[in-house]
Amino acid sequence: MAPTQELVTAALATVIDPEIRRPITDLDMVKNIEIAPDGAVRVGVYLTVAGCPMKDTISRDVTTAVSKVEGVTGVQIELDVMSAEQRKTLQTKLRGDRGPEKEIPFNQPGSLTRVFAVASGKGGVGKSSVTVNLAAAMASSGLKVGIVDADIYGHSIPRMLGAAERPTKVEDMIMPPVAHDIKVISVGMFKPPGNTPVVWRGPMLDRALHQFLADVYWGDLDVLLLDLPPGTGDIAISVAQRLPGAEILVVTTPQMAAAEVAERAGSIAAQTHQQVAGVIENMAWLPCPHCDERIAVFGEGGGQTVADALTRTLGARVPLLGQVPIDMRLREGGDEGKPLVLTDPDSPAAAELRKIASGLSKRSSSLKGLQLGLAPRR
Repeated sequence: MAPTQELVTAALATVIDPEIRRPITDLDMVKNIEIAPDGAVRVGVYLTVAGCPMKDTISRDVTTAVSKVEGVTGVQIELDVMSAEQRKTLQTKLRGDRGPEKEIPFNQPGSLTRVFAVASGKGGVGKSSVTVNLAAAMASSGLKVGIVDADIYGHSIPRMLGAAERPTKVEDMIMPPVAHDIKVISVGMFKPPGNTPVVWRGPMLDRALHQFLADVYWGDLDVLLLDLPPGTGDIAISVAQRLPGAEILVVTTPQMAAAEVAERAGSIAAQTHQQVAGVIENMAWLPCPHCDERIAVFGEGGGQTVADALTRTLGARVPLLGQVPIDMRLREGGDEGKPLVLTDPDSPAAAELRKIASGLSKRSSSLKGLQLGLAPRR
């Protein structure tokens, strides 16, 4: 017997759009379904835009899902493109009918997304490597994770995640590429081919950050990580203004010169009234290849020094979340777009990063902004 429309539709409901991460049936992407008496099925699918980079993935997933339906003898896919009106309807369905100034979803009272701004006092301490591996560890544990590459001048997150796809634009909404189950956006994805620099001043940096937060369709994230540029410049100030509820993660090395600068980067919370979630000491030691000793290549104690100093400055406990040892595979994974926590999760560096990620994931969310349903009583 030939399959029914209901069975084919149910199969299509299992096909998830790779960018929006929702069933294509929910997104009105199924144009039509035609079933021949011999069991051959023809499915019309709307793409959000012409030249959609995910069209081959969608076609493959639709074919696979429908082929599993009992009675189907063949599957043919016909691709079409949504009209401007259909795209507008899709945008409204995903984000609501917003006014001219788009709101940042992570600032809304009902948002349950934990936002971490990963900061450092100076470059070269491995802040981006830590960000990528924390995100990958959280995503592998089942959390929905996103990364904003807020280091506009020194963007490196796409390479470290192996995110080669360019974002897809649906009306004025941007669909972020996905790598290792992590949604990611970076200015590097919008530049022309080549290693051309970004030459922007403060107002343009702030506008770019706002677009990354408000124009990108992030969906329901559990965690959003922002990879900040070193120091306390324009972007750090913009993050404090745009995302006042973001928690700061300070990355340093054990070296005292780096720790002093990292302390200044964390101390910005005293002026912006943000919470510092903790300090991560990267390149803490080098395991001796011939013995069980730890070689303190960059000295010792810098991470704890920063945590203690910030505790005194802010008047609230700032913990040392972990100490990540030196591992060449951590650097190699960043160059290859393969985070160490995924390729070798049991290595000492990966184990420490996964422990830090687990601790951050399990911390209880703040009640700030949540409606508690309480009313004054006379």
